[in-house]
Amino acid sequence: MTRRISSCVALLGGSFDPPHHGHVALAELFARQLHPDELRVLPAGRPWQKANGLEADDADRVAMLELAFAGSGVPVTIDTREIDRHGATYTVETLRDVRAEVGPDASIVFVMGADQLQKLDTWRDWHDLFALANFGVAARPGYRLDDAALPPAVAAELAHRRASFEDVRASPAGKVCLAHTLAVDVSATQVREALHAASRTGQVSDLGALVAPQVLDYIQQHNLYKN
Repeated sequence: MTRRISSCVALLGGSFDPPHHGHVALAELFARQLHPDELRVLPAGRPWQKANGLEADDADRVAMLELAFAGSGVPVTIDTREIDRHGATYTVETLRDVRAEVGPDASIVFVMGADQLQKLDTWRDWHDLFALANFGVAARPGYRLDDAALPPAVAAELAHRRASFEDVRASPAGKVCLAHTLAVDVSATQVREALHAASRTGQVSDLGALVAPQVLDYIQQHNLYKN
């Protein structure tokens, strides 16, 4: 008997320090391919892998996310559960929370870039993630999705999980769909470095290629990412 999927919830997590064109492009790509009933963006609270912490505070990151997605045409919900947790942020805990909320018959798809997949085996309880959600992974320039580019344990785990977008949407968890078409090459580190440089020189003309103009306005008005 085929299991009936009640809904599809796509999740995009990250530090969003700050949110940039790459984040929006990633969300738009999987919104087009998966047609989720809901797309949630989850800003991290205290990401354990970032030893130096975050530059922007929680309220500013949420405000910038709302601005970044306001003009994207993709309706999103900003889910602050990781911020509200007031502790180290682990994806496995977030997925357990979301699964308990949406029930066993919903398809959950955790969306990420290839750079995150390449270090998936460093995440807490990473093998448990596949029992909780599906994964949508997008290539980006400089990061490949073939097995040779992945840690052997991750490649082995994905070997029997690859599926089409349609199959992922129709499954509660355990499948992985790969998108090779994301050509946007922007990282938050690159954006912060450009903003730091702009704070020294006053030259902001090239920042529009990295972040939405409304996000850049917010950054300037609130004096964020200054040296």
